[in-house]
Amino acid sequence: MTEEVYPGLFRIQIPLPGSPLKNLNSYVVRGQKRSLVIDTGLNREECRTALLSGLESIGVPPGSIDLFITHFHADHFGLVPGLAGDETEIFFNRPDGEVIENWSGFEPMVRHAAVNGFPEDVLRSAVEQHPGYQYGTGWMPPLSMIDDGATLTYGDHTLVCIQTPGHTPGHTCLYSEKYRFLIAGDHILEDITPNIQCWSDERDPLSEYLSSLEKIRDLSVDRVLPGHRRLFTNYTQRIDSLRDHHLRRLSEIETILAGASPLSAYEVASRMTWDIKAENWEAFPVAQKWFATGEAIAHLRLLENTGRVSCIRDAGAVTYTPPPG
Repeated sequence: MTEEVYPGLFRIQIPLPGSPLKNLNSYVVRGQKRSLVIDTGLNREECRTALLSGLESIGVPPGSIDLFITHFHADHFGLVPGLAGDETEIFFNRPDGEVIENWSGFEPMVRHAAVNGFPEDVLRSAVEQHPGYQYGTGWMPPLSMIDDGATLTYGDHTLVCIQTPGHTPGHTCLYSEKYRFLIAGDHILEDITPNIQCWSDERDPLSEYLSSLEKIRDLSVDRVLPGHRRLFTNYTQRIDSLRDHHLRRLSEIETILAGASPLSAYEVASRMTWDIKAENWEAFPVAQKWFATGEAIAHLRLLENTGRVSCIRDAGAVTYTPPPG
């Protein structure tokens, strides 16, 4: 489906087969000579066909597009190499660009999951089901790195780049002061909560995410154009709802640890409440267990850094307990 959201700005819904997200919202700002495509879909033919068909329906030749990618996840980035031509400029944030430049495969994530309690016998199958593993990209064209506060102008639209780390290290939204909308990527979604995962000891992604919510809260936004699901208008209410969701999660984990500890992040995740259609933790799809464990680690990292839990690192295993005393 393709629709004009604002004059000269269109949404193309890109199918994500087999994903609970169902679709990606790709946005196109149509210009006279060059147009800007914001996010692309996975590196698979269904996504490519939908995007090219949508571009044709609004009169944008594929050879005239530049690309802006909100973050490096495969459902947003995967088609970039297949769309980029000799004249295509690809705008991307520097922190996520550094992740791509230093990418060494999924093995570091696998090792981190293992020391946090994820059973080795199911870990490999989780990797093989990951969309980034199945539908990622190989060859990478040159990227134009953009900084927080940079502006992009196409057609009648001037968009301000606002870096909102959390979902990824450099996730970046686009804000229109004139039309008062925010192209939010996966930073703010309406009927689902963006997944905040942690797979390294160097980051505190949930702290970053909560700070990023506060960073954009005072923007004058009448409408949010998210990366998935429907467009929505209850901007500040949704930000507050997302913040409160994570605060409740933090309290839930403290309660779990008070009742039985030490526990690994995998064990904590198995006792948390999740909005998924499964009878119990054992019935969760492997990929969802992996996402849940990554989210548990992110919450435990914030709790550890603020002194609300203690972390025990011993013999290749990481567990958590309430703080002493």
